[in-house]
Amino acid sequence: MGTPKKKKKNQTPETQFHSDLNLCSKNKDLHGAISLYKSAIANNTRLNHHNLNALLYLCSNSVTDPSLKALALENGFHIFDQMSSIGIVPNEATLTAVARLAAAKGDGDYAFGLVKRMGEYNALPRLRTYDPALYCFCEKLEAEKAYEVEEHMCSVGVTAEEPELAALLKVSSETGREERVYQYLHKLRSLVRVVSEATAKIIEDWFKGKKGCEVGEVNSEVGKIEEAVSRNGGGWHGLGWIGKGDWVVNRTRIGLSGHCCCCGEKLFCVDIDDNETERFAKSMASLAMEREVMSNFSEFQDWLEKHGDYEAIVDGANVGLYQQNFADGGFSVSQLDAVVKELYNRSGKKWPLVILHNKRSRALLENASYRKLVDEWVDKGILYTTPNGSNDDWYWLYATVKLKCLLVTNDEMRDHIFELLGSSFFLKWKERHQVKYTFAKGTLQLQMPPLYSSVIQESEKGTWHVPIADDCTEESEKKWLCITRSSEVLQNKETFQKSNNLSCDDKLLRSCTSTTSHDNMDSSQTCDNENVAVTGKRKERS
Repeated sequence: MGTPKKKKKNQTPETQFHSDLNLCSKNKDLHGAISLYKSAIANNTRLNHHNLNALLYLCSNSVTDPSLKALALENGFHIFDQMSSIGIVPNEATLTAVARLAAAKGDGDYAFGLVKRMGEYNALPRLRTYDPALYCFCEKLEAEKAYEVEEHMCSVGVTAEEPELAALLKVSSETGREERVYQYLHKLRSLVRVVSEATAKIIEDWFKGKKGCEVGEVNSEVGKIEEAVSRNGGGWHGLGWIGKGDWVVNRTRIGLSGHCCCCGEKLFCVDIDDNETERFAKSMASLAMEREVMSNFSEFQDWLEKHGDYEAIVDGANVGLYQQNFADGGFSVSQLDAVVKELYNRSGKKWPLVILHNKRSRALLENASYRKLVDEWVDKGILYTTPNGSNDDWYWLYATVKLKCLLVTNDEMRDHIFELLGSSFFLKWKERHQVKYTFAKGTLQLQMPPLYSSVIQESEKGTWHVPIADDCTEESEKKWLCITRSSEVLQNKETFQKSNNLSCDDKLLRSCTSTTSHDNMDSSQTCDNENVAVTGKRKERS
């Protein structure tokens, strides 16, 4: 230990207490802190909110040490009572620390009661404020009380994260509440996407358990399920457990083609759902008309209603100006033409829509070298020019969302326009719709959206695929849980091989008939030889 610092002369008792308490907090010295506190009380030293919060925080952090737990609990509650007696109003940090003390005693009701009373102190709860009560109820298998905590969280706008959802999933599984298990799997899908190993183990245990194997329906309306999957943007239907019989749970990988190398199921590239898409389009139109000349944007909306059969939209300025920041650079018509022709060929001879500002299209028409090509674009309905004074970003973004098609641009969409739209579902939308590009040595390369999304997926047949977080950077090397009914495995294998004329390793596919979880990790077994036609419109999976 270093030499103790000399005490400054003429320090007040309050200043000395504060200095000594900071040292105890730094060293996590609960005994020393409690001794200081008792001495201060005996000497009538005035304690402030910060001092008492620091003491409570040290107590709440010490309950995990068996040798300190009793001391921390006894003095922690005494300190909280002391705050009340001298008229100090607790804040969120105070109540969170006391809630942790209550949970350490196994008193989840007291911990939750503190949260529910926070309004009396004009304090707002945070996720950490709810955690003590939530975890306490989950550990004691008091499922209904845990659900009440989560409902209270939602009512005040606090969003659960993976640890909270995993705890709720586990208590639901262990108490046999299959509807809640289903609900929390979908909350994980929506809020977390990729799960940790600990959460994956909870999911495995549910599907391998007796109760998990009992859930489901023998008959299901195929059309209704397919419609729900399409309406939700793909990757889930949300209608409940499908099928009957034991579940088969395996560790697997997803091939570059998007097929599971265990059961052969084709995964979705998940989009935002129909309701989100409609709200997104309306929000954009409303914002655009606030910032654009209203009549101009309304005219574009009307035009799009009549000519909306496009599968790709091109941000013309972004493509034309790509890598043109050199001495003789300008607007590259050849780059834009290459993108147009490539999209035409890929889509089965359907032209894309190029959005270009009026000043640029006018400049191109004034150039004899480009006039013929631009006239052809106009004649074929390829080109839409936005009026003077407009921001063409609104036009190409609105068209892409409204038509549910692809967008060719390298724009990262991070400026103020896109911030106005919010980010909760915007990133998911970008993943599904944005096509980036490069011109390597003059040759166009399009980076199409991924063939599948790394997110929990529920298929039309009721099977589940769950991505597991790891350090892999290659998508084809990442681990997934493959969860399917035993009766579906051979059927999936046969359909997969017939429709794709592929030969996923029979040994790997046969392994899905067992319930082992960790033996199917041969990364050489992928099923990536299919040729995939890419279309812009969001359609049902074939």
